[in-house]
Amino acid sequence: MDNKIDTTYTQNRELSWLRFNERVLEEAIDENVPLYEKLKFVAIYASNLDEFYRVRVGSLWDLASIETHEFDNKSFMTPKQQLAKIFETTKKLNQKADKIFADVEKNLKKAGIERKKVNSLTTKDKAYVKDYFDNFVRPFLSPQIINVRHPFPHLINKALYVGIVLTRKKRKVFGIIPVPANLPKIIYLPNKTKLRYVMMEDIIASYANKIFDGYEVEKSLILSVTRSADISLDDERLDLGEDFLEHAREVLLKRQRLAPVRLEVEGEFDSSMIKYVTNQFKITEKQIFTYKSPINKSYIFSLGSKFTDEQKNMLMYPPFSPSTICCVPENANIMDYVSQNDVMLQYPYQSFDIFLKFIKEAVTNDKVFAIKITLYRVGSHKAQLMNYLAMAAKMGKDVTVLMELRARFDEENNINWAEFLQDAGCKVIYGMEGYKVHSKICLIMKQENDGIKYFTQIGTGNYNASTSSLYTDISLITSNEGIGKDAVEFFQNMGIDNLYGEEYKHLLVAPVSLKPTLLKLIQGEIEKAQNGQETSIFLKMNSLTDRQLIDALKDASQAGVKIKMIIRGICCILPGIKGKTENIEVISVVGRFLEHSRVYCFGTGDEMKMYISSADWMTRNTENRVEIAAPIYDRKIKESIYDTLCIMWKDNLKARILQSNGTYKKPEIKEGDELLDCQNYLRHEYKVGRRITLHREINKE
Repeated sequence: MDNKIDTTYTQNRELSWLRFNERVLEEAIDENVPLYEKLKFVAIYASNLDEFYRVRVGSLWDLASIETHEFDNKSFMTPKQQLAKIFETTKKLNQKADKIFADVEKNLKKAGIERKKVNSLTTKDKAYVKDYFDNFVRPFLSPQIINVRHPFPHLINKALYVGIVLTRKKRKVFGIIPVPANLPKIIYLPNKTKLRYVMMEDIIASYANKIFDGYEVEKSLILSVTRSADISLDDERLDLGEDFLEHAREVLLKRQRLAPVRLEVEGEFDSSMIKYVTNQFKITEKQIFTYKSPINKSYIFSLGSKFTDEQKNMLMYPPFSPSTICCVPENANIMDYVSQNDVMLQYPYQSFDIFLKFIKEAVTNDKVFAIKITLYRVGSHKAQLMNYLAMAAKMGKDVTVLMELRARFDEENNINWAEFLQDAGCKVIYGMEGYKVHSKICLIMKQENDGIKYFTQIGTGNYNASTSSLYTDISLITSNEGIGKDAVEFFQNMGIDNLYGEEYKHLLVAPVSLKPTLLKLIQGEIEKAQNGQETSIFLKMNSLTDRQLIDALKDASQAGVKIKMIIRGICCILPGIKGKTENIEVISVVGRFLEHSRVYCFGTGDEMKMYISSADWMTRNTENRVEIAAPIYDRKIKESIYDTLCIMWKDNLKARILQSNGTYKKPEIKEGDELLDCQNYLRHEYKVGRRITLHREINKE
């Protein structure tokens, strides 16, 4: 690595991500968040951490296991040094999470919702649990003693196990019981006035003495191992002629047996047991994390379905339904409207059903002869979009689907959808070798009397009805001929495995033209600043890690360009470093909805250039994925998007301001300041239709 790289204004990617997850956790102590929603934020924190360890820690673990001189180019830390910091930080965060979880549960108990331990139940409740255990749990169990004839079993990633220390004839042995995945995670206790429940793993552990008959139970605890998921379809050789779907399934099976990177334990854990498990899993003591709260908190998301109406009103966010209002007049044909006007949808404030209506119109329109789309994370087996695509193919339309099978942890779902679409007659391709196709683009081609009419939809998020009501994303639908022809070129290039086709005239496509164009746009603002002209860069994204783009932003700051960035997650640039990044400001917004849209703005006023994109400013996106950024040409849409960014920038309830030391602080609220939660504000504005009809003056500050 070049030792001349300056790390005084950058920070480590992994530690920045952990700070993001800490901001997620802090939502659970926000007085404006309802009590049950606080519990869900603790569960989201835990789920985020699971994926982080599988993917990022798994990758670092592999690098640390070999002799390497590789350094992180933002912090100059080796993989081993990064892992040490990650493990240390995680332990502190988990302690914080345990305390928050206990506090929230304590308050939920006052509201009549309580998690019970079996050993604290009344005689009547114990009898109920014992009866349930005998009839519905014990038949499913596969207990095992660990000895020469019964070797330590393979533990499935993130599955729960009850580990038990046993004695027999004064000899100590270890037993293990897998918690069956097909059993319910929690059991509700009978009660007409309160919602009480016990964890399945607690029930199994409580009856260990009955399961291991003839042994004396000394101690029991709950175990879960996290395995690396750092394997992709491109990591494994694909034999000539081998079916790609079958190859994908084989790779997924291999992932189940990758190396452990973390062991989670609920319960007391003595030194002899630590030595035992570190030997078994080939991990260090630093990779063992102990909890006082349940390891698997996914059960939390189903609790709300059991609440009374009174509990729902008191403990949950108010019900939210995306608005079906958009700029297209009611009962009008969307395709006809888009022929003359661009349409923008902002999720989750507007309904995904509007886009589905547009697709349905295309399917049933006799003049539409082709539909082409990229799919990354589709969602459930009931996805209506898939049915429309299948219907179009059966009606004889040319339907091309680029299905990215390498959407990590969604591979099995995508494989199933690929087979469904193929069976319906769609042409399905599986992306580019070595490059994930993360683009979000749909092209509809219609035969008119005067030629072909192109309808192009480009978005910042997936074609997923479920996440569209949870994530903030932007969807543009346009009949701009130039963009449409670029879309044709894009799908043709994807079909022939050609990343380096003819130059696109409107769309920015990674890995070829996206980053070079962004660097030119930044340089353009630098040159304007040097000529004394007004300049501005305003960016919104999930993560910023690309070193080249970071350095370009630093150069712009040094030239006097004012840079504002709304970055939800990882931000490797440090603002406010004197002489380097003092013209850069960064905020993060973590709220009810996941901020997911990416917007790039360069310049001011009518001359501003604006793009929406599927790409974060991460090297993996700019160099190793196929991504698209689309220009916003419509003036009113551009103003509306910019206005949304300005509203977010003024948020003083959910926003957090990045400091020059890498920490975040709440905005200062002065007496008389209007309190603003940007997501609540936008939710209300779209609900009443005001964002559709009004385009307020943009704040030029």
